[in-house]
Amino acid sequence: MSDRVGFPRIADRVRGEVTRTKNSPWLNALARAGLIAKGASFAIVGVLAVKLALGDGGKATSRQGALASMAHHTFGKILLILLAIGFASYAIWRFAQTFLDKNHEGDGMKGLAKRAGYFGRGAIYTGLTFSTVKILAGSGQQQSQNAKAHKTAATVLSWPGGKWIVGIAGLCLIGAGLYNGYRGVTKKFLEKWRTGKMSETERNWGERSGVVGLLARMVVFGLIGIFVTKAAIDYNSKEAIGLDGALQKLANHSYGSWLLGLVAAGLIAYAIFCAFEARYREV
Repeated sequence: MSDRVGFPRIADRVRGEVTRTKNSPWLNALARAGLIAKGASFAIVGVLAVKLALGDGGKATSRQGALASMAHHTFGKILLILLAIGFASYAIWRFAQTFLDKNHEGDGMKGLAKRAGYFGRGAIYTGLTFSTVKILAGSGQQQSQNAKAHKTAATVLSWPGGKWIVGIAGLCLIGAGLYNGYRGVTKKFLEKWRTGKMSETERNWGERSGVVGLLARMVVFGLIGIFVTKAAIDYNSKEAIGLDGALQKLANHSYGSWLLGLVAAGLIAYAIFCAFEARYREV
């Protein structure tokens, strides 16, 4: 009898702890710190790409490559430490959305799909955290995203059904790009903002940065997805590209400087958008 009475009490305590954790101020603070770090990483990529477009010694690189370029300076190392903490904070927030159902998505098919998406983002930022720590530790040359994309595509293409897996991954990336564009054009991101706490000027600039930034991400994700899909169709792993490859494709176009400059400016706008998200988003 005591066991049957005890188990419900334990279950109630566990549920209570889960509720307190997912609504705790410290978890919300981690989310906001993570959004700042996310924006800062895109800002660094954007600035380097703008400098390249202007012929001022920049480069088309991924976020890992941009972070690695900072490791040679004392201020850069301090910033890398802060970014590593921010990336880890972002990952923890996304995992809380996944496993604690912080956003109350539920256990239906739609809710589980959203929670799977949160898990994927958490995994990406866990990887970015480890990459940043490795850069700080000086553990060798960082492989470019292009090289990683080639290697991963080659490995998967060698599997039974690998061509389909790579093709589906490419289509998913295209879909992610289109979704970013949809969020930007419709300003759907405002649904999660505490707009009542914003001044008219803040709202206007927040909207503008969101639209421009999300459209820039649509271009980047779309390009990556197109070339990953092409790698599957042509059965050629060298067609697959990463963020650095997408920016290089723009730079090599006949109007490369203009196209790269516009997308790079869009990535900087996305960084500003992340700052507004950190301040006003319901997390």
